[in-house]
Amino acid sequence: MRALAELIMRGRMQATLAVVGCAALPLLFWLSAAAGSLVLLRRGFSDAAGILAWALLPALAWWYFGEPRTALVLVGTLGLAMVLRASESWARVLLASVAWGLLYAVILGAVFREPIEQLAQEIQKHLPAMLGDLYAQMSVEERSRLGALIAPVLNGLIATLLQIVSVLSLMLGRYWQALLYNPGGFGREFRALRLSPVPMLVLVVAMLLGPNFGAHMAMLTPLCSVPLVFAGLSLMHAQVADKRLGKFWLVGMYIMLVVSTQLIYPLLVVLAIVDSLIDFRGRRGSKDTGSGPANGEG
Repeated sequence: MRALAELIMRGRMQATLAVVGCAALPLLFWLSAAAGSLVLLRRGFSDAAGILAWALLPALAWWYFGEPRTALVLVGTLGLAMVLRASESWARVLLASVAWGLLYAVILGAVFREPIEQLAQEIQKHLPAMLGDLYAQMSVEERSRLGALIAPVLNGLIATLLQIVSVLSLMLGRYWQALLYNPGGFGREFRALRLSPVPMLVLVVAMLLGPNFGAHMAMLTPLCSVPLVFAGLSLMHAQVADKRLGKFWLVGMYIMLVVSTQLIYPLLVVLAIVDSLIDFRGRRGSKDTGSGPANGEG
């Protein structure tokens, strides 16, 4: 990874080849977004604009053939990189990612409306078997409302996946930047991530009440959960760095996040909510101090 980061920062030609080449290859769009964010974070938008414009060519070509993910993740990651460069705040980046997630959902709803609705209809057919007695006890109105929520939730889940990929791509770009110019800087930034109470409450209210304002607002639930999950991960990393937890907790958490997402994901959300209200790191005094921001310019 360091060798790739060094290649990207070696010159304009190398950066262009890396960003465009990864965007052109299937399933490497996230790497193109990470490389583009590295260039933007280090050199600024004016210097990186030419390189990033070339990357949009294969991304738009993929969109023409029915694959918008490359363009969406590339543009979304670069938008988040601009927020990070301007604010040096991962909390603001994560809050901005919700707006990008909503934009993803709108675009996906327009591009993939028919496939999403077909999938929703197939799921609705299997609801009696999936829910069993609970479905049998529902009234006709409740069944209709549940069926109307399926397509927006599916759309929101796909948009949430792209939102997460955009954030992870930016994190990879920031990690590369710290690796080259300020080793350890990204780790200190990430472990310091914590949502203040007001944004946290707004996210929680949107998650819980969104579906009550119409079926299409149900997508707010997964989209607004993403900042809380990353804040929960940050808390776990901070506890391990301060030696309040063993490293095996991190290993176990990530394994469970893969094999039992439905259990660990809401647990991380709860941890972020509690940390926002109590501030575990501030109360106990974190030992994790650093020498400046990850960009190496602080």
